[in-house]
Amino acid sequence: MRTYKAIKRRTFEILDGAVPDKASHTCEIFIAVLVIANVIAIILESVHQFHEAYEGFFHYFDLVSVGVFSVEFALRIWSYSEKYPADNDSPWKGRKEYLFSAYGLVDFFSTVPFYLQLLFPGADLRVLRMFRLMRIFKLSRYNSAMEDMLEAVKAERDSFSSAMFLLFISCLLFSSLIYIIEGHEQPDVFPSIPAAMHWFILTIISGWGNVDPVTFVGTILVVVTQVLAIALAAILTGVVATAYTAQVQRRETFYEMEVREVLADDIVTEEEERKLKKLQAKYGMSNEQVEAIAKQVKADKAAGR
Repeated sequence: MRTYKAIKRRTFEILDGAVPDKASHTCEIFIAVLVIANVIAIILESVHQFHEAYEGFFHYFDLVSVGVFSVEFALRIWSYSEKYPADNDSPWKGRKEYLFSAYGLVDFFSTVPFYLQLLFPGADLRVLRMFRLMRIFKLSRYNSAMEDMLEAVKAERDSFSSAMFLLFISCLLFSSLIYIIEGHEQPDVFPSIPAAMHWFILTIISGWGNVDPVTFVGTILVVVTQVLAIALAAILTGVVATAYTAQVQRRETFYEMEVREVLADDIVTEEEERKLKKLQAKYGMSNEQVEAIAKQVKADKAAGR
């Protein structure tokens, strides 16, 4: 029983990166390389010439990949009971947290199309097969960039809400104007305000709504709409860039606080060292960044600050 428990705990440490050692790092590299190879294979398989020439290779490569990802998924479900090892915690607490997390859903949907094809061999499951491209999101487990971006957007949700409100008002206003101005001249193109909204959204996204105005006022309105699109893109880009920078700074500040806490007694235990390494891996910080923070903390401590 003790051996079984130790194996499960070690499996959790390797898959979750709870202990950033050589085995965990090797597992991360193996999964990452396999994911990238799968994405390349899916892209190449969509080319008719490659599909015809290497259909067998693509099939067996997908078979092996699904086997690896299925084993990984099953091992994660089995071992994640060790995430909350306290006696009063249910073994399914960590498992449920994983299964219903973004990572768990990605792991599930990146493998389920293969099994659906086995259950329904005669069905057209091309759309479901494209779910295999979701395997690329498995890489986000080993890089904090996407998590940082989502946190940045969440932190600046008020700014995004304001920008979206401005976009909605602009859409309603400019769509109504183009309908009034161009609707009589091009009734097939602008038969209603919803059709004009479709034009506005295309113009905002691509810079051209696939329609050329025939009136002078309509031409001016299109130019103003394109300028508005550039302005909105600049606003949103600025908000994202500022929020992302602030998120990276918060991450480094939090790591620095942890380092100060660890060095408070001038003794770094193995547990504290593992904790700092795990934080470094989670935040995607380089060794140079970590060393610079540690040096600064030691300098401040020596200066009595």
